[in-house]
Amino acid sequence: MTINQDPQPPTPAGPTPGEETFLPLRTTVVLLTAVVIGLVIGCLTALTGVPVAAAVIAGMTSAGGSIPVLRALIR
Repeated sequence: MTINQDPQPPTPAGPTPGEETFLPLRTTVVLLTAVVIGLVIGCLTALTGVPVAAAVIAGMTSAGGSIPVLRALIR
């Protein structure tokens, strides 16, 4: 029993040279970090016993407020 293998080189994992990504890496890192910060603050706020709506507002505010700071820090 023989196995036929194609002698093709492996395809690269990233985008091809002529293809652009949807979001640059820096923007993706900044936004994902802001989402994590918002989730952490929202969960911690909800654990204090305030209404869920207030915890959501606190999480969204902290996520939005952290974006300019993260843009300045992450280069």
